[in-house]
Amino acid sequence: MLILTTILIYFCVLMVMGRVTSRKSTNDTFYRGERKSPWYMLALGLVGASISGITFVSVPGMVIRQDMTYLQTCLGFIVGYFVVAFVLLPVYYRLNLTTIYTYLQKRLGRRSYKTGALFFLLSEMTGTALRFYVVCSILQRFVFGQAGIPFGVTVVLLVLLIWLYTRRGGIKTLVWTDTFQTICMMAALLIIIAEVVGKLDMTMGEAFSAVMADSHSRIFVFDDFVSTQNFFKQFFSGIFITIVMTGLDQDMMQKNLSCKSLKDAQKNMYTYGFAFTPVNFLFLALGVLLLTLAAQQNIQLPTLNDDILPMFCTSGILGGSILIFFTIGIIAAAFSSADSALTALTTSFCVDILGVQREEAKRAKRTRLKVHVMISVLFVLIILA
Repeated sequence: MLILTTILIYFCVLMVMGRVTSRKSTNDTFYRGERKSPWYMLALGLVGASISGITFVSVPGMVIRQDMTYLQTCLGFIVGYFVVAFVLLPVYYRLNLTTIYTYLQKRLGRRSYKTGALFFLLSEMTGTALRFYVVCSILQRFVFGQAGIPFGVTVVLLVLLIWLYTRRGGIKTLVWTDTFQTICMMAALLIIIAEVVGKLDMTMGEAFSAVMADSHSRIFVFDDFVSTQNFFKQFFSGIFITIVMTGLDQDMMQKNLSCKSLKDAQKNMYTYGFAFTPVNFLFLALGVLLLTLAAQQNIQLPTLNDDILPMFCTSGILGGSILIFFTIGIIAAAFSSADSALTALTTSFCVDILGVQREEAKRAKRTRLKVHVMISVLFVLIILA
């Protein structure tokens, strides 16, 4: 009951923020935040938006098979963010784009433009639905299912809540809700780490030394070029992953296009890029600490690596209160990625497919509200399917 009450309070905060930020909203408010988004708020919020609920539970379990070599990819991300900031963003701002796929029309023609937008709609809808499905399954298994709530009801309620606080303010709302959710996610992560360190009877300094001395703390792989964890493979993969999945993705770029100026958008991009690596280091360090705790207390680990963190947080090993923070953390990570995806899907469908920018303002707004409902319903159906 305490967990459900905490979740309800969390959702109420999101609803209040959505209400406050969506006053006198227009389509430009929804699509671009009226180009008034503070870059430092965006940078913080994008950390949460890029870390989905799957990342929250999966990255700590990576260390079993891959050690901490994922950080090599994260270092490549930094270079990729600089490429996006100084190559792609100037183009998008010069053309004053609402969706980045409009560039295809200017460059390659109408067919390429529509094709690019449709590929985004298809991939974003299915990818986001899959990630959110996994999170719903975890929450159903460890939280809502134990309260007797059916899975279908869980999915509908969670998507309904996202629709409620994003339907009017869009990007302007997400700038603030994603910042709040990133803070909640990081607070949950740090509290879980502190609890694990306490169970190991260590200080934070001793825990850091233990992580770095552990065999799973290996970061760089230079000696085995055949290995998929080879530094050059991971590093250059990180660069191209960032260019494709951030610089060429409407979901990630829409918030960047809401900054006051190109310089602000660039500051947001490389600040967020540098922040992403230490955040992932914390997730990986948590994984090493959990393995250390399991060895110390002879705890049998689950077969699936993704179940390691949920098992520790829900079994009472770390204390009953940790389940609350774990639930808040995974919801914050899931919501901050799903809400921006639904907003980006609505924007792309309205602008790229329907061309609502050519309609009269009130009619265009009604169209956007209907599309947002349609996208949310389709999202639910895909998850349930």
